[in-house]
Amino acid sequence: MTSVSSGRGAANSRGYASWLTTDVVLISLFALLGHLSHYGALSASGITRTALPFLIAYFVTTAILRPWHRPLALLCTAVPLWLGTAAGGLALRVLLGDGAALSFQIVALGVLGLFLIAPRAGVRLMQRRRPQPQPTTDTSRNQGAPR
Repeated sequence: MTSVSSGRGAANSRGYASWLTTDVVLISLFALLGHLSHYGALSASGITRTALPFLIAYFVTTAILRPWHRPLALLCTAVPLWLGTAAGGLALRVLLGDGAALSFQIVALGVLGLFLIAPRAGVRLMQRRRPQPQPTTDTSRNQGAPR
């Protein structure tokens, strides 16, 4: 049966809101850092103009992938989100007349890859390192032994 029928799908959808927020903040940070490094000043309109194509591409990719089903899956979620966000954002920049020089494409691919893949990989690594609870096999407690 699917995870939706067990109620886990709804929990994953609600839990994905934190990943959505994290991704949007990191994509916005990418735009902020890029704008700051090129213009030396913070401009809300400039940062928005830089971030918007990538945020639109991210939301379109999210709608297609439905990553809330497997938010930590690197190959099924993180990599496609990264590639869809980067390629779609770059294409939208070109369509909007902002251009996308090769150096910007390389930086966008690298930074967005780091921002969209590394947090998920980090959480997966922490989950694997966390000790798993061991099932209790001691039956002497339940056999009438004095406490």
